[in-house]
Amino acid sequence: MNIKPGYGWQDAYERCRAIAPEAFHDDRVLNHWGGFWQRDGRPAPAFSPVDGTAIAGPPRLDRSTAARAVAAAAEQHGQWRHVPLDERKARVGAAVGAMRAHRDLLALLLMWEIGKPWKSACADVDRCLDGVLWYLDEIDPMLAGRAPLHGPVSNIASWNYPMSVLMHAMLVQALAGNAVIAKTPTDGGLACLTLATALAVHEGLPFTLVSGSGSELSPVLVAGRELGCVSFVGGRTAGTQVAASLSDRRHVLEQEGLNCWGVWEYADWDTLSGQIRASFEYGKQRCTAYPRFVVQRGLFHEFLEAYGAAVRALSFGHPLAVHDDADPLPELTFGPLINASKAKELADQVDAAIAGGGVPLFRASLDDGHFLPGQDMSAYLPPTALLDPPRSSPLFHAEPFGPVDTIVLVDTEAELLAAMNASNGALVATLSCTSQATFERLAPEVRAFKVGHNRPRSRGDREELFGGLGASWRGAFVGGELLVRSVTEGAPGERLPGNFPAYTLLP
Repeated sequence: MNIKPGYGWQDAYERCRAIAPEAFHDDRVLNHWGGFWQRDGRPAPAFSPVDGTAIAGPPRLDRSTAARAVAAAAEQHGQWRHVPLDERKARVGAAVGAMRAHRDLLALLLMWEIGKPWKSACADVDRCLDGVLWYLDEIDPMLAGRAPLHGPVSNIASWNYPMSVLMHAMLVQALAGNAVIAKTPTDGGLACLTLATALAVHEGLPFTLVSGSGSELSPVLVAGRELGCVSFVGGRTAGTQVAASLSDRRHVLEQEGLNCWGVWEYADWDTLSGQIRASFEYGKQRCTAYPRFVVQRGLFHEFLEAYGAAVRALSFGHPLAVHDDADPLPELTFGPLINASKAKELADQVDAAIAGGGVPLFRASLDDGHFLPGQDMSAYLPPTALLDPPRSSPLFHAEPFGPVDTIVLVDTEAELLAAMNASNGALVATLSCTSQATFERLAPEVRAFKVGHNRPRSRGDREELFGGLGASWRGAFVGGELLVRSVTEGAPGERLPGNFPAYTLLP
């Protein structure tokens, strides 16, 4: 086997240099602020999780330079907020068209930088572009009686969805009349975001893209007085620190939660088996992944048969390896985790949980994967399932963000709900139960923003709003019209729907 010709990292980087030479130099990727691509910051070494290939690393700014970038974005905002909506629509539409023309390259960059298989990488790009096109069609009534914020929107997002979450938000924020600041995720997505930003800047969009550590840049990217809104997507530890700086600033904080799938008085095992298999997409490195199954004890034997059939059908490995040069890219369920450290951390948690009494129901081997001969496999973790992890294990109460499931058995509805609410709030949950009446009785007691009946729930970016409950969300809800409302001003005294500490949840 070998890497498919034309799909190597250097091939992708050279294509970026040809399209946007101002952003991609021979030896480094640049930051963009003040209307120019800046050769500043300290480039950090980076390696692809796919096989350890050296790739472009982030040019990390210090705090003082980042403060200058924020000040420059504020100046851009003062001009952009007065650009007529029709012109903003034309520029955003042109940027979407340019990204569509380079869709396959953006997807290839995602494969190398964050390990997405081809199908998942293409879906990330497509969801971004299709979503923004929807907003272009719907934006006029959404902005009626509303105005841009007083300052730019600052975005800090996790690495797993650079296009469909981060770039999508940036384009909608600009469409609504705001200048936009984004920090490239520390763990991956630099080249993809840089190329997309360069294409947007070609069309005149007011984008600032900088790199740096969260601890170094947070005082200016979160607490900077020029900012109009802060949008954060990430873990609870960092999110809690961000929230502490946002007592009176507009904000959207999406944080992790242990999304649970309950199985109670249920019999459609073929459907559930297919849903379990699909739940492993991208190795469960998603905010709406389901890593916990809470199962009625009397149904466990049937659940276990359905679960086993699902996980034995999974495929994982190097997403660019082919047997023959003419072969298409492999159709894998998932590739590597984001880095070797995360893979080791999660493997160690599994070992500790087993040592503490958890029962290993399923643990595949790397020998089952699709790999190049002799390649670095340190970032890969095969699918794993544990029954009854000990209460002391992080796998019991926190999101693993990897291909590890935990299963908890219960005997009563009260135990079912308690087990599904183990993490003080989640983004999504599902109840597989045959009776509609049972679902309607139990669903309101599940501490998740969206609860599906016999089907998974997703993030939703268009008509359907998105949020969380408890510690999984802070600030304004987003999705559809609420995404636009979260980054614009309405009538004086307007209270946005959301989870704000100052008042209770609004409908």
